[in-house]
Amino acid sequence: MERTLSAGEIQFSYAKKYFEEFTSSRPKVAKVLKEVKTPSLVMDLSGIKARYVQIRYHLPEVNVYYAVKANDHPGVLKTLAEVGSGFEVASSKELEKVLSLGVPPEKIISSNPVKPEEFVDFAYRSGVDRFAVDSFAEVEKIAKIAPRSRVYVRITVPNEGSDWPLSRKFGVDPETALDILEFAKEKGLIPAGVTFHVGSQCNNLRNWFIAIREASYLWERARSRGMRLMFLNMGGGIPVRYTTEVLRIEDIAYYVKGLLRKYFPTPPYELQIEPGRGVVGDQGVLVTTVIGKAKRGDENWLYVDTGVFNGLAEAIGGIRYPVFVEREGELKEWVIGGVSCDSLDVIARRVYLPEPEVGDRLYILSAGAYTTVYASEFNGFPKPEVICL
Repeated sequence: MERTLSAGEIQFSYAKKYFEEFTSSRPKVAKVLKEVKTPSLVMDLSGIKARYVQIRYHLPEVNVYYAVKANDHPGVLKTLAEVGSGFEVASSKELEKVLSLGVPPEKIISSNPVKPEEFVDFAYRSGVDRFAVDSFAEVEKIAKIAPRSRVYVRITVPNEGSDWPLSRKFGVDPETALDILEFAKEKGLIPAGVTFHVGSQCNNLRNWFIAIREASYLWERARSRGMRLMFLNMGGGIPVRYTTEVLRIEDIAYYVKGLLRKYFPTPPYELQIEPGRGVVGDQGVLVTTVIGKAKRGDENWLYVDTGVFNGLAEAIGGIRYPVFVEREGELKEWVIGGVSCDSLDVIARRVYLPEPEVGDRLYILSAGAYTTVYASEFNGFPKPEVICL
């Protein structure tokens, strides 16, 4: 009779298989993982390029604007620029990085619905004139600083089933969105399109269904009021594998293309998507070193040389990373603590690993997105170095 695997065995075998698959197809990366000084984030540029090509293959009619906020390392941006990606930026620093690579302004958009005036001015002077809005105040700001710019309005859509919901801070209902577009027209701006975001790490196809249906409704209402919108921006949301399997890009693409045929029988002038995590998330490994061990009551604790303040902030919001150590033996349940002296600095609980020793390397997988860009040097500990291969 076959023995049923425990939850801990399933978790560790999953992380081990993930690590072995990742390194076996990337011998150069595998070598660096064992030699690099820690903490370091090792990024596979060929994998990033392949992921971009995969998205374009499955969504050939959709222009990709990589969300720079996910990982703004120059090596990552240069790789994507070389394969023809567009870019979505939210700040002057992000825009400067993209422009320095020779990316033309017509391949850059800004979908942050609330932007500093200084950024709007810099973007406009640089030739970038496509801005998302979701309030009348933002329209007034852009009309004053960047006249005749093209604006697209963000609508609120469901984020259920997304690991990192984004629907409460931004977005408006379709009727308010219609009023905002009309107001933009009155202010001399060009009402250009509609945008939405189904939530980062979205594993619920229903979000896409409701979002595209609502965007279609707004599109037709705008047409009835004499506004000819040009582009539909479908935001981000493409998930990557962490501790469980997720929707594949081909799954999402097949579904989205069917929805677009139904709700947009006459295609928009331009279809856009803004993947960030979906391009870089599973193409990076954060290499850490075990610096301490302790028994706290019934809990086994491991401490590593990075933490939630130094690159793993999403762990606070619920993202669970696969964790692997090259050890054999009986699995134990661990709490992984970060390097700082703050009690909030806990990377993960209920992690099953063979017992590591101080000095062992702990590999945190799928760490390519929203890690180093969130990092600070709190408590005097350094941000992870980024190594692009």
